[in-house]
Amino acid sequence: MDTTKTDVLVLGGGVIGLCCALSLLRAGRQVTVLDKGVVGHGSSHGNCGTITPSHLPLHAPGTIGKALRWMLQDDAPFYVRPSLDPELFTWMLNFSRLCNARDFRRTAHVKTALLLRSRELLGALVREEKLDCEFADSGMLYVWREARAFERAQAEYDMLREVGVPAQRLDGAAVQAKEPALKPGMAGGHWHPGDARLRPDRYVAELRRAVLAGGGRIEEHTAVQGFRVDGERLAGTVTAKGEFEAGEVVFALGAWSPQLGRQLGLKLPIQPGKGYSITYARPQRAPSVPLVLKERGVCVTAWGSGYRLGSTMEFSGYDDTLNPTRLQALRRGAAEYLEEPEGPREEEQWYGWRPMTYDDLPIIGRAPRLQNLWLATGHGMLGVSLSAVTAQMVTELLTGRAPSLDPAPYNPLRFAA
Repeated sequence: MDTTKTDVLVLGGGVIGLCCALSLLRAGRQVTVLDKGVVGHGSSHGNCGTITPSHLPLHAPGTIGKALRWMLQDDAPFYVRPSLDPELFTWMLNFSRLCNARDFRRTAHVKTALLLRSRELLGALVREEKLDCEFADSGMLYVWREARAFERAQAEYDMLREVGVPAQRLDGAAVQAKEPALKPGMAGGHWHPGDARLRPDRYVAELRRAVLAGGGRIEEHTAVQGFRVDGERLAGTVTAKGEFEAGEVVFALGAWSPQLGRQLGLKLPIQPGKGYSITYARPQRAPSVPLVLKERGVCVTAWGSGYRLGSTMEFSGYDDTLNPTRLQALRRGAAEYLEEPEGPREEEQWYGWRPMTYDDLPIIGRAPRLQNLWLATGHGMLGVSLSAVTAQMVTELLTGRAPSLDPAPYNPLRFAA
């Protein structure tokens, strides 16, 4: 079997893996990226491309009650398919224990610090590397149709202000003035001027270009089949193309992390959270800013090159069907809020699996028991938003630099007990 040697081997060519590879190249390391398919075609490809410091943790108080009610509604924004899977049951049990005000507030503070730093770094990365990905300092508008739901959202607004996210509370008239693409009669909204957007498929394509231009190597259609461990080091990564040896390895396999992690004795409590999107040609009355249609859990993003409806959270394992009920829920939800909810031509229907940890924090740091293996996974719905800061943290840890953010909350050891 052929053996290829490299300084740093990055497993996974999604947005996290590519961003880590580029950062390490900029730090002077030799980098090779492996991907089982084509880089950037996992959950990096079809999401809505919003950069959202305004995104609060998933384990808000009351989430479990909603999830239980929604289990009988197969088009619900948050859906858990009834299952006897013990790993899903354990994940949900741990998640439910965190759905309280104290843990929600703690996670919000920790996660927002990461998101705000990544927002700053991502804008700088796009400018410095001249990434042509339709990035814009657009802000983002969360919209409610129902007055009672809008009033209940005051707690979300207060939390965001507490953790330092720029926010403005708008009444219905102000929402209509901010975004004329909305139908009249909205109850209110939250405007977040610090959020941004980009086109995610173009972002990962540009990261790929920058990695290659920086001297990196990308091996596509190179699935990892196994590992060779020598004491406390990962000595080799086995693929159908041969074995890859590296001084350091970055494990950025997204929703596929648990399966391969088990081969290395890693405890990675990640569940695949399935999301959907529909991409259209841009409608005439496209929104000028990204929107979250709160009661229906639909995200809407328009770029110069197109228009996308997306989101939903479905826990159904690695189910690989494109569920028409979920897609129709996106269309129906958008039609309740927007004057022109769909574009003139449908271009793509898509699903992808997000790597969801039960504490809604990513896993970033050295792997237990393996001195040269670094984990960068578990980013949930925020892989694009957290890509730049994850790359910075991995580079700092791997090269021995002083960390610019406290890495302790994201340390893999929190799951090792």
